Amino acid sequence: MTLPMSWNEWAQHDGVALAARVRKGELTAKELARQAAAAVAKVNPTLSGVVELFEDVISDPGRDGANPDGPFAGLPFLMKDLGPTMKGRLQEMGSLLMRGNRATADTFLTAQMRRAGLNLIGRTTTPEFGVCSSAENPAVYVTRNPWNTDYTTCGSSAGSAAMVAAGVVPIAHATDGGGSIRIPAGVNGNIGLKVSRGVFSLSPHLSDLSGLVSIQGCQSRSVRDTAAFVDACRGPAPGEFMPFWRSSEPYAEMIARDPGRLKIALSHQWGDYRATPHIAKELERVGKFLEGLGHRVDYALPDIDYRAAFAAQTTCYISNFAVVIGNMLAARGLERPPADLVEPVNIRIWESGRHTSFADRARMQAVFNTISRGFGAFFEDWDIILTPITALPTPKVGTSEYLTISDNPSVLDWFDNLWRNFAFTPLANLCGIPAISLPLAAHEHTLPLGIQAMAKQANDGLLLQLAAQIERAIGGKWNAGQKPSVHVTCD
Repeated sequence: MTLPMSWNEWAQHDGVALAARVRKGELTAKELARQAAAAVAKVNPTLSGVVELFEDVISDPGRDGANPDGPFAGLPFLMKDLGPTMKGRLQEMGSLLMRGNRATADTFLTAQMRRAGLNLIGRTTTPEFGVCSSAENPAVYVTRNPWNTDYTTCGSSAGSAAMVAAGVVPIAHATDGGGSIRIPAGVNGNIGLKVSRGVFSLSPHLSDLSGLVSIQGCQSRSVRDTAAFVDACRGPAPGEFMPFWRSSEPYAEMIARDPGRLKIALSHQWGDYRATPHIAKELERVGKFLEGLGHRVDYALPDIDYRAAFAAQTTCYISNFAVVIGNMLAARGLERPPADLVEPVNIRIWESGRHTSFADRARMQAVFNTISRGFGAFFEDWDIILTPITALPTPKVGTSEYLTISDNPSVLDWFDNLWRNFAFTPLANLCGIPAISLPLAAHEHTLPLGIQAMAKQANDGLLLQLAAQIERAIGGKWNAGQKPSVHVTCD
């Protein structure tokens, strides 16, 4: 099959650039879809990041309603197999229990993506129900890191992260309930923005109040792709429980200007959870780089009860996932999760959380309120909090302690172990504040290490401005200009 672009040319284009070439008549949406499908065929046997491609919309990009006049002009786009549904398509959520589960309708955000001109060409991997840190169950699939396939992609937006990093597509769908956009972005060398609560709609199944911590978004390789995605897909569905944030100007225009001089607070220990010395040094190095851009940088962190915050976050996850699993069981006429179809930690989460009381949730929400106000007070004096994305090195494939196939009998101990590595991301979900992972650092084993910037509610645009300023300062060479060992440009 003759492709319209060489692999080097393909990988050098971000989504905005590809869409511009379609609008100029230099390429067609069908040609882009064919090239993306060929890219999947090239790297997916090694990485196992794509569950399914939709041949009908690869052959006919307008078949499912991708708007050719939208800003993305038919750009091929991969959907995480969790969250927004696509009418008539399978959504199996990384679970044997959900095999054959087919959606009956598009969700609101799916329609927004199609209206934006995104051609939804396939599904990417996720751990079961998006609960754990890696898409890694040998009975389902094992997704591998394109920088070194001995290591995990982390998650839960595992397949999307791997495919963007490997050059398959420039941008892909991702979700984030505690770091699941930012962690795999950081581990795979991508850009990953978790927006504020009240930007992307969860309609019709949830709202940003009932969902509390769950956020939609994308993985990308350029700041302008992420900005364009937010501009095109944000906004409320009819009947939202809460007002949605608006921006005074499109982010795609805002990022053309550098932010003013910012006060940036570095931190690499949150309560009981501390980054390794190497990771702390990488954070310090990035802080000095930002000083060189004219920003004021120092060490500081919010004055909050971190133990209470992580305990409340754990209660939220256990009770939320218990309800999710319970609803799936009820829809199938089951009284409890079958041990041969649901992973053991998820069964224990269901057992632990199914009797959570209203009083338990009220106490949890009271802590959410206190912690959110503590962060809010901190942002009265500081513009940005800068942390590493992870506290520990990226795990190797087969490191079961972080997985829901773990044999750990204690749900609370399993979550505490998770926080030891992934402490810096979940409190942004608790507070509903924006946070972005930028590929600015590296682990001792040379894999990418994302650096996270956080800001106050609705200051998503400031994060994108800072990211764009950094991108210009490094000449667009994220990851120090390096590429993964598994990449579309590799023979």
